Amino acid sequence: MSIERSATGRARGIVRQGDVLLIPVDEVPDRDERACEEGSRFVLAEGEATGHAHVVLGRGQLYAPRLDRGTEGSFLVVEEPSSLVHDEHDAIGLAPGAYEVRRQREYTPPAPRRSESFRWVAD
Repeated sequence: MSIERSATGRARGIVRQGDVLLIPVDEVPDRDERACEEGSRFVLAEGEATGHAHVVLGRGQLYAPRLDRGTEGSFLVVEEPSSLVHDEHDAIGLAPGAYEVRRQREYTPPAPRRSESFRWVAD
């Protein structure tokens, strides 16, 4: 699988770092303004085992999922060439654009409540 790269050499295809997956999208679905975070440092996932975090360094916005619509993933809009960093992985350059953020999960047999049938992978 090849990753598309922008003129700056930053990744614009699907990006995976540990248990975090970024999937390029054309646009961010309609979101609740209150669920948005703006800045230059975004924590996409915190490791349960090590405490290390997958962090995007660069200007943009992070949109949380809307629970009333049952949306699982959050969305990240990168406004400038940025980096996805983690203490135990190589940094990955990100090209400007919109990405859906997904986390890898471990399957466990069905439980009485849907929320108990999976858990985040320990990083």
